[in-house]
Amino acid sequence: MTVLCLAEVSGGALALDATSKAVTASAKLGDVTLLVCGPKAAAEDAAKIAGVSTVLLADDPAYANGLAENIAALIVSLKDGVTHITAASTSIAKNVLPRVAALLDVMILSDVIEVVDADTFKRPVYAGNAVQTVKTSDAIKVVTFRTSTFDLAADTGAAAIEAVTGTGDAALSSHVSDDVSESDRPELTSAGVVVSGGRGVGSEEDFALIEKLADKLGGAVGASRAAVDSGYAANDLQVGQTGKVVAPDLYVAIGISGAIQHLAGMKDSKVIVAINKDEEAPIFQVSDFGLAADLFQAVPELLEKL
Repeated sequence: MTVLCLAEVSGGALALDATSKAVTASAKLGDVTLLVCGPKAAAEDAAKIAGVSTVLLADDPAYANGLAENIAALIVSLKDGVTHITAASTSIAKNVLPRVAALLDVMILSDVIEVVDADTFKRPVYAGNAVQTVKTSDAIKVVTFRTSTFDLAADTGAAAIEAVTGTGDAALSSHVSDDVSESDRPELTSAGVVVSGGRGVGSEEDFALIEKLADKLGGAVGASRAAVDSGYAANDLQVGQTGKVVAPDLYVAIGISGAIQHLAGMKDSKVIVAINKDEEAPIFQVSDFGLAADLFQAVPELLEKL
């Protein structure tokens, strides 16, 4: 079996964490061919990922900005001999792979957390409260993997790089501009430590407490949907069912009640610490360590001791 895995390329650089974990998952299905839509430097980085047999490089302006229509058409043009088309479950893949599935007239299996066999997969449903086992008889399986449940592949690979000629610009959409927030902190989905704030933080000004603690711990900043909707934090910091899924070594939830939608995005974290003045908050049911206290007293004291 041959697996065609779409590499995650952002800003012309390979997103190593997401791509590497997608390769780990894809390798359970067969030989992995990695498609890089970007510059040669990204392909060279991709070739070092263990488990990749071949890297296909599509260095064409039509694919430089991740336009889904163009990349989907490219993937479909490479379908001969392919049994599985895969990618990390990121915003880019969630835009591209459903289009691929539609063009191939097959189903898409999203957010897969376990590969049972070549035809059978497990994925979370009902905000992670249940796990669904799905078996498909489609000739080509289209799958996105939730990377938080897979390990990084080693960087000991030496795959061959082959240039591919794409289908060009479909002229169905055009790239206008990128508005990317910049931060010295680790990227949220790959950080080893995440400190998140919720509605209990109270204001955008007080959210600086969350940022200070994250900086002290060398971690990323996250937020609940309530905090984002209230304007305390940026949308790209949202953790949860409708935000980003994280599984760091340490997750600190401050002023977060623990609605099921938020838990769906962080409950696989290795160690969960919760600070909330409500002793009955649902977050304490999943936390390894819980402190029932006023965050405006507890967090400054924690910062001082750290």
